[in-house]
Amino acid sequence: MPRPAEQDAVSSLSRGLALLELFSMDESELSISEMARRAQIPKSTTHRLVTDLLEWGALERGRGGVRLGVRLFELGSLVPDHARLRELAIPFAHSLNQITQLTSNLAVREGNEIIYLEKISARDLRVPHSRVGGRLPMHCTALGKAILAHAPVPFIERVLSEPLVRLTPATITEPEVLRRELPEIRTRGVAYDIEESQLGLFCVGAPIFARQGQVIGALSVTGATSLDQARRFSGAVHAAANALSHALGAPLSPSTRYAGRRVATVTDIS
Repeated sequence: MPRPAEQDAVSSLSRGLALLELFSMDESELSISEMARRAQIPKSTTHRLVTDLLEWGALERGRGGVRLGVRLFELGSLVPDHARLRELAIPFAHSLNQITQLTSNLAVREGNEIIYLEKISARDLRVPHSRVGGRLPMHCTALGKAILAHAPVPFIERVLSEPLVRLTPATITEPEVLRRELPEIRTRGVAYDIEESQLGLFCVGAPIFARQGQVIGALSVTGATSLDQARRFSGAVHAAANALSHALGAPLSPSTRYAGRRVATVTDIS
């Protein structure tokens, strides 16, 4: 049995992590009072935990409260599997950005969401809903749908059995509609998001495969709203994703051999 002191330490750690999880892209700075209210932790305890997190560097002071600190970014960049994929993918993402003059993105799956590992912004296009470390649901992003289309059937059904959040009027929230779209994605090699995750923007994404042919992530570009425009850039995105997959040791043209794959984790590249 854990000793009382050990139980207190675990409790403090859990509460500290819960405080860090309160921050989001839309709310990057919070007051201690607001953190205490949302986490349902006494204000005095929250103040003590925030002080510890500030000293360690997980938080830093802002104008009206506290925000996530650079120490977390430093630790995140050391995660070996994600760092390995990001390191290999950056030249391909840069090439996509230069060739298309659009914002390019690299993402992997985390649960039923995608998490952005890299984003290279176009000079004249702001994409506010995506950021490095940010998350979005798989079903409404080209990156997520590109990954989902190559997942095994049980995983697909698990995603489709859960509520599909609507982010815009164009978001697909009907499981049958998305179920019919996935084979089309596999056939053409790319997935489209036309104002499904953000009004005014399109995204075209293609899957990345690891050495055993498992889908491990996706590359995409984002631009102004137009399906025709998205189709114009689909070849470049597909070619870049295939080239990166080959660099990771995947078989050539893996999109033709998707049946029965599991959704890989980034450990499959090492």
